Amino acid sequence: MADQARLVTLIPVRKMGRAIEFYTKKLGAKVVMRGEGPMKDYWSALKVGGVDVWFTRADKTEKRKLAYQNFTVKNIQRYVAQLQKKGIKFEKAEKMSRETKVEGPIAFDTYGASAFFHDSEGNLLMVYQAP
Repeated sequence: MADQARLVTLIPVRKMGRAIEFYTKKLGAKVVMRGEGPMKDYWSALKVGGVDVWFTRADKTEKRKLAYQNFTVKNIQRYVAQLQKKGIKFEKAEKMSRETKVEGPIAFDTYGASAFFHDSEGNLLMVYQAP
């Protein structure tokens, strides 16, 4: 059944224009469609890394400690450095085990490497590289 559907990621935003600017200028997303008239600030569709992402204005602020959007990359050090040059600030990396090696905002572990940052709307995002 799922193979007959297209999966779209939904991201809650507080300010549509600010979110669109962040994702297009900092992350290289492309706007596919934006609501018109009264819907202008309530819905938009973007392509991020070839994936469909829809922004919807949240009725209330959500507090999350889990990254629901992940960018899977081949070279995390290069990708993080590119985002940092665009002004993105990363969270301090945390040791998850004795084997974890921390280099700046990146934690390297047996399951892969990860780094976390927030978008303009406060959503937690992760950059991940497989081992």
